[in-house]
Amino acid sequence: MIVLWIALAVLGVLLLLFLFLIFPAVRRHPDRALMDGMVIAHRGLHDLPGRPGAPENSLAAFREAIGAGYAIETDIHLTSDGEVVVFHDDTLDRMCGVSGTPESMTLAELRALRLAGTDEVIPTLCELLDLVGGQVPLLIEFKCLTRAQSDALCAAAAPILDGYGGRYMVQSFYPLMLGWYRKRRPSVCRGQLSSAFKKDVFLRRLAGCLLFNVIGRPDFISYEHHDAAHPCRRLCTLLGAHPVCWTLHSQQELDAARDRHGFRTFIFEGFIPEK
Repeated sequence: MIVLWIALAVLGVLLLLFLFLIFPAVRRHPDRALMDGMVIAHRGLHDLPGRPGAPENSLAAFREAIGAGYAIETDIHLTSDGEVVVFHDDTLDRMCGVSGTPESMTLAELRALRLAGTDEVIPTLCELLDLVGGQVPLLIEFKCLTRAQSDALCAAAAPILDGYGGRYMVQSFYPLMLGWYRKRRPSVCRGQLSSAFKKDVFLRRLAGCLLFNVIGRPDFISYEHHDAAHPCRRLCTLLGAHPVCWTLHSQQELDAARDRHGFRTFIFEGFIPEK
C-alpha cells in the first residue's frame, strides 16, 4: 500500500511539472480577437499564376496581399552590420542562387542580390512596415538558432516595431526569443511555432511537445497542420492558447483545419482562400 501511495504521489508531481512546463499565457491578449478567423498570406501573396514577378517575402508579394486584404506572415534575419531584413531561409541558395547566410552578409551585399530571378530585392523590416502602414495585420517570425542570435535580433527589431503604428504579432520556433519578448515587451502578442518534429533529435521532439512554453508563455501556438492531432497541441488549446495552423496549400486543408481540428487562424500559400 505504501508503495502504491508513493507511486501515485510521484505521478502527481510529474503531472504538475508537465502542466507547469506546457502552460501557455494565462492572460487573454486583446489581439487574440483580431486573430480569430484570420487568414494570413504566408510570406506574402506570392508565385500566383500570371503574376511571376512577386516572389516570396518581396515587396511585390506584400503589395498583392495588401490589395487582396490578407494579413501577412513574414520572417526576419539580422545582417552582419546589424540591419533587420525580411527573408525566410537560413541560406541564400534557394532564393538568390548564391552561397552564404543573411547573417554573414551586410545589407549592401544582400541588396546586390535578386529574389528568384526577378527584379525584386531583399527588403528591410523598415521598408515592409512603411509599405504596409497598418493596412493589414502582420505576423513576424524571428529567425534565430542560438541565444546570441536571438538576443541580437530582438534588440535590433523591437525598437523598429515599437515605432510602428499598425497591428502585429511575433512568433518563433526558438523559445528564448519568446522569453526575451515576455520580459522586455510583454504587451506584444507572442506565439510559439512548432510541429511534431517526428524525425528530429530528442530536444526538438520535446519542443514539439511544447514543454518549453515555460520560457515564453505564448499567447498562441502556431502548429504545423499535418500534426494537428498532437495531444500536446490539443492540450495547449484546452489550456487557453489561441490555435494557429501552418501552412495550408488548399481550401480542403483549410476547411479540415477549421472543422476537424479547431484551428482559429490559418496561414496559407499557393491558393486563394474562399471568403
